[in-house]
Amino acid sequence: MKKSIILLACVLGTFSAKAQTVIESTKFTDNWSVGINAGAVTPLTHSAFFKSMRPAFGVGFSKQLTPNFGLGFQGMGYVNTTQSKTAFDASDVSVLGKVNLMNLFGTYLGSPRVFEIEAVAGVGWLRYYASGDGDENSWSTRFGMNFNFNMGESKAWTIGIRPAIVYDMQGDYNRAKSRFNANNAAFEITAGLTYHFATSNGTHYFNKVRAYNQAEIDELNSSINALRGQVDTRDSELNSANQRINGLQQELNDCRTKVVPAETVVKTARIPESIITFRQGKSSVDASQLPNVERVASYMSKHPETKVVIKGYASPEGSAELNARLAAARAEAVKTILVKRYRVAADRVTAEGQGVGDMFTEPDWNRVSICTIEE
Repeated sequence: MKKSIILLACVLGTFSAKAQTVIESTKFTDNWSVGINAGAVTPLTHSAFFKSMRPAFGVGFSKQLTPNFGLGFQGMGYVNTTQSKTAFDASDVSVLGKVNLMNLFGTYLGSPRVFEIEAVAGVGWLRYYASGDGDENSWSTRFGMNFNFNMGESKAWTIGIRPAIVYDMQGDYNRAKSRFNANNAAFEITAGLTYHFATSNGTHYFNKVRAYNQAEIDELNSSINALRGQVDTRDSELNSANQRINGLQQELNDCRTKVVPAETVVKTARIPESIITFRQGKSSVDASQLPNVERVASYMSKHPETKVVIKGYASPEGSAELNARLAAARAEAVKTILVKRYRVAADRVTAEGQGVGDMFTEPDWNRVSICTIEE
């Protein structure tokens, strides 16, 4: 018998090790549940199985120690159906151990399965009631299975079918020295509803977490240290940038308060010239360039004897033919504005396309029309 028990323990230990999973640490107040159950009980032998059945009901509290193992406390009452004046034939108060076979052999998935099987075993105090004096006390053992259906998305409720065999261990021990005797046993089957209280992590069950080995921890620590170094470097760069901003702000304030000496403007007889720039591939005058055109129109309005020559240019992108057309179009665009918007006589304006310009070192700067006033 001892060898069988040791072998069974080794087998369970092996499966438990294979099914071991890492779960989030819990508090003493976590993973408690309360349940009620009701059903029937009948003697296992020497009686009609169904005719001898009497109602049974009970209440229990449980704490799940791990996803595989739990402890429970259960009280059962068996209703009297005979002519005896007692309300109950017997009661049984038990301490139970529970093993979740699905988690033990199939590993814990991180949340309860919809259907699970538990093996249950325990010992208890069995009391028989009789009219008047004569109540008898004994001790009992219980062996059973719980077939559980976990309900809802949060798995807070469990409906279970719970068959069990309950042995009266004192039964005829004084006479036959027999503890586990079927003649002193009853078959009990109940259905129950259990509520699992929410745990400190917000769920109604254990949370599965990833286990890191030392190499992974060292690598993560190295990454954290590297990130901290990057943060320190960025902080240093940010401080340098703030110092530079403060310096620039001071320079700006100095410029605002600086007294600028008045400059004497010497009037010359130089004839004004105006440059209108264009976007790449465009011949329309942008609104930002209109003041340059207006300056030419204003001068010609004050000096009716003057004329203007507008020479359009293009940058070197594209074919020579395209650039020639684009240069002529740019000159004509400026002429059109002078004639139509500022009412300058058309015979006072000459528009000429000059093709690709080379006045400026930067090729892009040559996309212009140059207005030259002629006396």
